[in-house]
Amino acid sequence: MSVLLRRSCRWCHLSRTEVVGLSQVDAPGRRCCSSVQVQGEVRVRFAPSPTGFLHLGGLRTALYNYIFAKKYAGAFILRLEDTDQSRLVLGAAESIEDMLEWAGVPPDESPRRGGPLGPYLQSHRLDLYSQTAQQLVRSGHAYYCFCSPQRLELLRKEALRSGQTPRYDNRCRHLRADQVQEKLDQGTSHVIRFRLEAGVESFQDLVFGWNRHEVAQVEGDPVVMKADGFPTYHLANIVDDHHMKISHVLRGSEWLISTSKHLLMYRALGWKPPTFGHLPLLMNKDGSKLSKRQGDIFIQSFQRDGVLPEALLDITTNCGSGFNTNQMGRRIDELISQFNPSKITTHSALLDLENLPEFNRIHLQQRIEDEDQCVLLIKDLQRQVREAHRAEIQEEEVLHEDYIRRVLHLRKGHITSLKELVSPNYSYLWVRPSFTSQQVAALTAEAPHIALLMLKLIEERGQQLTLDQLSTDLKRLSKQTKATKYREVMKLLRLALSGLQQGPSVAEMMVSLGPAEISHRFQKLLLLSETS
Repeated sequence: MSVLLRRSCRWCHLSRTEVVGLSQVDAPGRRCCSSVQVQGEVRVRFAPSPTGFLHLGGLRTALYNYIFAKKYAGAFILRLEDTDQSRLVLGAAESIEDMLEWAGVPPDESPRRGGPLGPYLQSHRLDLYSQTAQQLVRSGHAYYCFCSPQRLELLRKEALRSGQTPRYDNRCRHLRADQVQEKLDQGTSHVIRFRLEAGVESFQDLVFGWNRHEVAQVEGDPVVMKADGFPTYHLANIVDDHHMKISHVLRGSEWLISTSKHLLMYRALGWKPPTFGHLPLLMNKDGSKLSKRQGDIFIQSFQRDGVLPEALLDITTNCGSGFNTNQMGRRIDELISQFNPSKITTHSALLDLENLPEFNRIHLQQRIEDEDQCVLLIKDLQRQVREAHRAEIQEEEVLHEDYIRRVLHLRKGHITSLKELVSPNYSYLWVRPSFTSQQVAALTAEAPHIALLMLKLIEERGQQLTLDQLSTDLKRLSKQTKATKYREVMKLLRLALSGLQQGPSVAEMMVSLGPAEISHRFQKLLLLSETS
């Protein structure tokens, strides 16, 4: 398939030759208005490290890759970069894939699902990295480095002491072949470093435009193979992207400055690089960086708190870019259809999680109104009610599907999550309330009369309980009392129905509970008020 991405440019008065020569460091934000032609099959990847659990920033990167793949009928690959064995977190690898599936952005190929170009765990591809590193050594693009950790630490401290950025001094690149062989024969611990050379070519990033970073001027030669036989990110990611036939690399903008280094490796290996697009960072609303130490940014935390996955996807795209317009309430199919890569901007996306309840309210309402989704909500709410009120439920009818469906439809648009419905404010839906004769007497001496009026009203209405009719009925009923004002009548009815002083309207409570349960509660009120 062929995809054409067009980007306008306020610098288009420059010739193409002039634009290609620009350095992003010298001219940040300059973009060429030329089009980027993408040929062949679209394959993108999300490649997190299982050194921690999936958080919002990671989900956003995965989401943009997923949307891009589905927009252009391509494949979305999950690859776990687990080469830093010392920092792996138990269960993180499985959890990352679990959370992607929960969020509605499942990979087409992954460690769990498999695929034609696996394995999808880097620790299972060590031979491939070793072969590639040796190929670079043989071609003279990499070399063995025998510098001890102690020497490297001294270099770092000296650089900091003199106010410079720490960098390797490339000492071992100048060893003679016989010196290298002698150390190898002695079994001296070593790493393999890639030779950074001047003359970096510019590349056109899908987001940041033309870029070039002369990495050899500011960095020492990077390690590509560690002493333990595991590759570093710089080698492993280009080897995997090549062999997995990745067409586009969409990753965080923090990797933008490393791309020129990666392109040097592609050139040294004689491989065609993918097209790069670096996504702007997702940040807090005050502009501060999202931190993994913020416990509430992990996807498992949102799942536990009753946040709907589509609400998370909606808020992370709504605060960012990549769409012609932003609007609340978009589901994944709408995000895919409205996605426009040329609209991705370079400025950071500011995330205001205080708006998340509103996003969740909108998406919960959409689920309630969809019959298939509503059935799933009913099952989930049944489970939550059992867990929250197992010992208190007097009537199993409160767990019936029809009853819960009625509750959901009455409260849609008012609640932000299902968890609200099992909170104390809504316990009256599942458990009969407790109240005392003293509480009744404090409101009015006409409680027995009001209870009888309510029982008569329910008998007359039968099953035909509607909000509008009940609102009218309750106003008329209050006029049949002698000394009790409408406000006190409503307080008494609310007490009998819920045991609470505030909450949904009395009419809505009655419609939720139904005639039989209402009668039971007002019979209790009558009995209690008559014996007080």
